[in-house]
Amino acid sequence: MERIPIPIAMLPQKSSSFSQATIREDKLGRNLSLGAIKLNEHIERAKKDAAEAAGDKKAAAGGGEGAPPDGSGVGETPEPPPHEEPDLAELSAEVDAFLASRDGDAPLSISEVTLDRFASAVEVEIAQSEEKEGKWALGEGGEQPLLLAAIKRIVTLASALTATGGGNGTEGAVKYTIGVHRVTGVLHRSMTFLEDELHALLEDPCLAKTPKASESGSATAKSMKRPPSFGQGGDPDRPVVPPTEGGSAGDDASLFQPFPAETVDHLRAMAEVMITAGYETECIQVFLVARRNALDATMQSLGYEKASIDDVVKMSWEGLESEIGTWIKAFRHILNAGLSAEHDLCVRVFVGRNAGLGRDIFADLARCAMLQMFNFTEAVAMTKRAAEKLFKVLDMYEAIRDGAPVVDGLISTNKAEGGENSSGAEALADLKSELASVRSRLGESAAAIFCDLESSIRADAGKQPVPGGAVHPLTRYLMNYLKYACEYKNTLEQVFREFHRPDAVDSPGHEGESNPFAAQLMEVMELLHGNLEAKSKLYKDLALSSIFLMNNGRYMLQKIRGSPEINAVVGEAWARKRSTDLRQYHKNYQRETWGRVLNVLRDDGGITVKGHVQKPVLKERFKQFNAAIDEIQRTQGAWVVSDEQLQSELRVSITAVVVPAYRSFLGRFAQHFTAGRQTEKYIKLSADDLEGIIEELFEGSAGSMSRRRN
Repeated sequence: MERIPIPIAMLPQKSSSFSQATIREDKLGRNLSLGAIKLNEHIERAKKDAAEAAGDKKAAAGGGEGAPPDGSGVGETPEPPPHEEPDLAELSAEVDAFLASRDGDAPLSISEVTLDRFASAVEVEIAQSEEKEGKWALGEGGEQPLLLAAIKRIVTLASALTATGGGNGTEGAVKYTIGVHRVTGVLHRSMTFLEDELHALLEDPCLAKTPKASESGSATAKSMKRPPSFGQGGDPDRPVVPPTEGGSAGDDASLFQPFPAETVDHLRAMAEVMITAGYETECIQVFLVARRNALDATMQSLGYEKASIDDVVKMSWEGLESEIGTWIKAFRHILNAGLSAEHDLCVRVFVGRNAGLGRDIFADLARCAMLQMFNFTEAVAMTKRAAEKLFKVLDMYEAIRDGAPVVDGLISTNKAEGGENSSGAEALADLKSELASVRSRLGESAAAIFCDLESSIRADAGKQPVPGGAVHPLTRYLMNYLKYACEYKNTLEQVFREFHRPDAVDSPGHEGESNPFAAQLMEVMELLHGNLEAKSKLYKDLALSSIFLMNNGRYMLQKIRGSPEINAVVGEAWARKRSTDLRQYHKNYQRETWGRVLNVLRDDGGITVKGHVQKPVLKERFKQFNAAIDEIQRTQGAWVVSDEQLQSELRVSITAVVVPAYRSFLGRFAQHFTAGRQTEKYIKLSADDLEGIIEELFEGSAGSMSRRRN
């Protein structure tokens, strides 16, 4: 329905477009719910109007004969008769009769006095309802609330008055000049009152209950009076609903409880009245602002606070990491539960010929709420790339990706409901486009962060070897990083398929061509292996170099074998190759360290000549053996093999070769020394002592090993 055509001077100026940035300024200085209209003023004015009307009627009836015959009282103002306050029910009956007769053969007329008194009675009803609880409660017989009925009647009356006489309403407006002014003025105030009431109900459904039922919520209702959000000084995004109390913030049911049927009935009735009166723009404004505030408040109750891009970019990683977790939680709640609840509300409030309006309101609401949250993801994607950010970026990517079917569902529903070519359809299409754009930026960021691992490995060219040949910090960091990354295997595969760098090289023997993520991971693994080979050359002792490679190779292999996800990406062929490398490192160590010891214990013809033991040579061999063991204790006592299984394997293999050889050597040649001082001088270790020394190797502490010799 077009807004009732009223001469412009009769009404305060109102906005005509929801999209305009500046909304009417005349609301800034007053409460939208007639808070500035004092009840006593309405009653006094109604009394005065009624008194004047009664005096005019009496004068007309008496024809002036009521003056005293003696001329007394000439020029004096007669006393008005006792005043009766406007009876809304009685006046409503007169108005209804007038309205009903308009379609008949003999339409009734209505006096200016009746129009004025009816307008005053509606004003009084509104003023009295200002702070009244339960004003929207149904009557005992289920009839609509008296206040709503009065406002509907004033809307219908205003329309009838401006239409009386046909044409464009000019004759009616002229015929009832004063009445039109009064009725349309009250109509405007009624709409302003409805705006405020609609806003309050949309934010606190309990306000629609009867006073008894809403006593517990009255304090909350009074504390949520709408700020001048339609004026230049208001903030339309400022949440005015307090965070949900009681129940977990993560509980969808507690955050998005459906509006009670009674409340929806009142919302629907108020919206229909405003739209019928031509206040569709104001109705949309109120609905959107109130529900956006409610969604903002829900986000706050989930811990999410809006932040500017500058604020996000400047955050420390610790702070941003926490914010991302909160954002994901809020995003999933709003997308999966919040928008569903808002759609349900719009569908229930805007029905019939207004259904399209409800669809458009919901679409705009969904788009605004999501775009606000997308701003945060944009800011995160703009922050400096760092390896530790990968997993939170992937978490956000997954949340956005998983939201795509929800948005597609909204578009399908809108289409099924007949809104295919509406502004709501455009808003939802915009939302889908923004969702895809944000997903793309997050995916690109994740792929770039993972690929940056190559640069990190190449940049780690330290010249200081790790003490004791232990696992290098780079190995620990990268292998744990890759293990964790492979927990996102499916997501990373998707990201790399969509955002694979053109210059990436596929690794042979793997899923390179079909799985660029696997190829990139293998590239990282090969770079790490090469980096460790280079670092092993920093050790001057070849045996220690082998220990270093064993430690790091074993650590890598254990991480791969211990994670089904990374094992599936790397493949069994790579694991077998690394196992072969480990065995070779083991042989290299044993040859470099214990090969010399075994050479001392070997009788190569120098100790026994023609059946006779060459004692000086024998003494020299024992000296060499003792010196070799001393050297091993001194140097290798500080070497580290942290993996217990590898440590055990090394000790067992050494013991299996060296101890039997030494025991045999003792058995053949110990008797050639004189018991006592000579034996003690050259034979310092028993076979058991040697085994004990081997058992204490690779603990990372040389001090404990000397106990065997003391």
